Amino acid sequence: MRFIDKKITSLAIGAFLFVFPASAMAEAIEVTANPIPLQNDTPEHITVGKLSYAGGLHLVTGDGRFGGFSGLGVSQDGERLVSVSDRGVSLSMRMTYDAKGNLIGGQDFDLGTLADRDGTSLKGKRWTDAEAMSPGVDGEIIIAFERDHRIWRYDAGATKPRVLRPPEEVQSMPGNDGIEALTLLNDGRMLAISEGSPREDFTVGWVSRVGGWDVLTYKTGDGFRATGAATLPDGDVLVLERFYTPRQGVRIRIKRVDHSTIEAGGEVRGALIAELSPPTNVDNFEGIDVRPGPDGTPYVYLISDDNFSDDQRTLLMMFKLNNG
Repeated sequence: MRFIDKKITSLAIGAFLFVFPASAMAEAIEVTANPIPLQNDTPEHITVGKLSYAGGLHLVTGDGRFGGFSGLGVSQDGERLVSVSDRGVSLSMRMTYDAKGNLIGGQDFDLGTLADRDGTSLKGKRWTDAEAMSPGVDGEIIIAFERDHRIWRYDAGATKPRVLRPPEEVQSMPGNDGIEALTLLNDGRMLAISEGSPREDFTVGWVSRVGGWDVLTYKTGDGFRATGAATLPDGDVLVLERFYTPRQGVRIRIKRVDHSTIEAGGEVRGALIAELSPPTNVDNFEGIDVRPGPDGTPYVYLISDDNFSDDQRTLLMMFKLNNG
């Protein structure tokens, strides 16, 4: 396994998204991108916590492969989006904006399948459960899988993945409780966080080093579980967390982690940025990414995993991080 200890520029982080080499047999599909307000009853309301809503979409299609999106990547110019699902499918699309820069639509939707080590499409739930993705330092895509806990690297211009050594502790975790958040830090290290238990106040995480991983702990609490992470231009990390019970429904919160606290053996805590709950349009958000806006202000993108359920939606939402 190789993670390079070098400074990564924001442009390098986004470059891989113009091509998605991890996809095999990609094909165009028809998707309707319906704009949605932050709150249906009060569309003029656009602020939640330190976030300002900058547009969102409800993505709808009759293609049964569409859904379950858990990892997210957005190009630095905001034009392209890629996402991976827990059924081994990759989504690619172009996003469209209005004159004010608000997200209003999508086009050129493609679906592909993640490739196995022999170049064929991944098959079977044990092998296809992609839960997190991140760019690497050389333009590769790194994907963390559950069920069969593993981390694969898809190099730029290649289809077949290379196996990276995962953290030792992840191998003894339950099949559905592995790495859910993965992000490339600005110094070239990777941060990985496991989903954890809603009954615990901490979950295990790791920070990479040359030749392996070091353990740290991430503070969750209040029944929330980590589901995604993205690195801000200044090096801090946004961690996406989800709360769900059948009675109380779903709530989402985003925390900001000071990059200086991400160290081997450390206890990582985030400061609350925002919490999304009804009547806000919210669903099972598991994917998060960040890009700089025209003035350098971070824009935050979220995508939801609909679990292929008629009772859930695939939502794509964009926010401006105030005082980011």
